[in-house]
Amino acid sequence: MEQKIGFIGLGNMGLPMAKNLLNAGYHLQVYNRTLSKADELGEGNFTKCKTPAEAADGVRFIITMLSEDEVLKETVLGEHGILEKLPKGALHISISTISPDTAQLLSNAHKAAGSSYLASPVFGRPEAAAAKKLWVCVSGSQQAKDAAKPILENLGQGIIDFGEDAGGANVVKIAGNFMIMASMEIMAEAYTLAEKHGLDRLKVAEFFGSTLFNAPIFQNYGKLIANKQYEPVGFKSKLGYKDARLAFKLSQQSHTPMPVATAVHNRLLAAVAKGWGETDWVEGVGRGVCEDAGV
Repeated sequence: MEQKIGFIGLGNMGLPMAKNLLNAGYHLQVYNRTLSKADELGEGNFTKCKTPAEAADGVRFIITMLSEDEVLKETVLGEHGILEKLPKGALHISISTISPDTAQLLSNAHKAAGSSYLASPVFGRPEAAAAKKLWVCVSGSQQAKDAAKPILENLGQGIIDFGEDAGGANVVKIAGNFMIMASMEIMAEAYTLAEKHGLDRLKVAEFFGSTLFNAPIFQNYGKLIANKQYEPVGFKSKLGYKDARLAFKLSQQSHTPMPVATAVHNRLLAAVAKGWGETDWVEGVGRGVCEDAGV
């Protein structure tokens, strides 16, 4: 029997994920605030829905890929939200990068409604999503993890368990995004320093990416930063700034001094203030460093 999944959020990441689930044989009940985005799914087996509640109606699983805490809370708890129609016993798989407090709030709301919640934030850019090469972090009940596993295996190359606390995987996601931002900042500063001393910044980036810093972040982001290649937009500067705010909030709540987090927070705040919010965060960081250095 065909299995239906609700899917909400067809942005740069959500769209390729939805396509992979369609290719795996699932029927999707899709909702997006701009409903015409669903047309980009092509001729797949899906139904367009006018509200989150409609997308949740009659499904055993619903996936959300939304960028902001408040948007996700409204989608789940608001008028015509997911909980209006989601059947008892169903599972909400949340792929969003949100605060652990929001994850716990939603987990409690689902429990009260007779459904369940699994945090499943992912690492990877849109091209990794399209290639099913995402790294999926999960936290929640073991029952929810077991139920979600066949679906998540169609989205990524590995599923990593971070315990039963609803917000655990989101702490990992925020920490990881902070590390990416910090790495982008130091690469942009180092390669700009090299450029100002008459060196080929791409050659410098290739050297470090193949030797001392032989890792995907330094190879992939390093090449983009060194080339000043800011398109296509994979992850917007305004979303990077949102994640920097989340990291700063967690540091304050847990009394964890994070001076580097303050630096990247200000870098991305400056990018948004300059009107670069819709640009890739590679531009937000890399262009910002170049402008500061006058190159």
